[in-house]
Amino acid sequence: MTKNISLLGATGSIGKQTLDVARMHHIGVKALTANTRTDILEQQVREFHPELVCVVNEERAKQFKISIADTSTKVVSGKNGMTEAAQIAGADTVVNAVVGVAGLLPTLSAIEAGKNVALANKETLVAGGSIVKSELKKHSVQLYPVDSEHSAIFQCLQGCPDNALKKLIITASGGAFFGKSKEELKNVTVEDALKHPNWNMGAKITIDSATMMNKGLEVIEASWLFDVGDEKIDVVVHRESIIHSMIQLKDNAVIAQLGTADMRVPIQYALTYPERLPSPVKELDLTEIAKLSFYPPDNDTFECLEICRRALRKGGLYPAVANAANEAAVQMFLERKIGFLDIPDIVGKAVENFSSRNETISLQDILEADRETRQEILCQR
Repeated sequence: MTKNISLLGATGSIGKQTLDVARMHHIGVKALTANTRTDILEQQVREFHPELVCVVNEERAKQFKISIADTSTKVVSGKNGMTEAAQIAGADTVVNAVVGVAGLLPTLSAIEAGKNVALANKETLVAGGSIVKSELKKHSVQLYPVDSEHSAIFQCLQGCPDNALKKLIITASGGAFFGKSKEELKNVTVEDALKHPNWNMGAKITIDSATMMNKGLEVIEASWLFDVGDEKIDVVVHRESIIHSMIQLKDNAVIAQLGTADMRVPIQYALTYPERLPSPVKELDLTEIAKLSFYPPDNDTFECLEICRRALRKGGLYPAVANAANEAAVQMFLERKIGFLDIPDIVGKAVENFSSRNETISLQDILEADRETRQEILCQR
């Protein structure tokens, strides 16, 4: 069981819920990182007394250092500061709750330092899966999934004998626009897209849920986490978000993981594996729910899921390109510079127009493909 953590992305939804778990189980906090919401970060510092805090923006870091000058916590900034937090001595596990591909480098830094990683940053494996898997093996450390879907699969696999797996079944809420047609989505607003039916998440992941891009990224991530191809990963829309994902065995038996829509269960399991401890999460009452529903995904209206599958099948840098294009497009949508349906259009064209240069890819290749993709999209707009 984890005794001490370094928490990257402390002021976001996952970060705050991680600290709920740490508080309940007396898990030490060696380091915290954030980029914004330094008011929340200050409260966290004063409660958990970390040795180190990284505020990514240098100017904000200077102001934050003044704010907590009466504490013994060291304040650093920038990429080097993030690396220092990821590699801090005494932390058993690094919880990566950073948003976007920015989470890749800290994950690799943590692995290099011999830390286990509790991963809530799916872009790490989407963009850099081959490198991350190689580094995990090289440094003999573990990666535990925090995404509710991947944690569910990980939990289900505890009851799966060797060579008995037939396929993974990832559930999707369907997001804010389930059942809508393309015509109905033409003029939806940012506020409309941010109305997730079940989960309270950050803006970027909520938009990804609305476009089904989130599920496409999860398919790619699951492929790396569980060493299965695209053809062995199904997606089913499950509006209630009670079944977090399932596995099907070769005899066609299906094992599912159920629970209330609360991220503290997968967070806690990643930190306490293989133990099962009491949690702050509400007990699931099936009689209160009464009904569970399932639907096939609408790939014609919500194209991002199939775009991600194509990128996964192409391999190499294509998933990194799809991710970069999506991050750029979502940011533009949140800034009201493009419409909702422009997001899959931008991502699809980026994957279609990209020409892979290498079969074996390096970290530099990934970062360059990410940079070029974003730059090209911004220049076109």
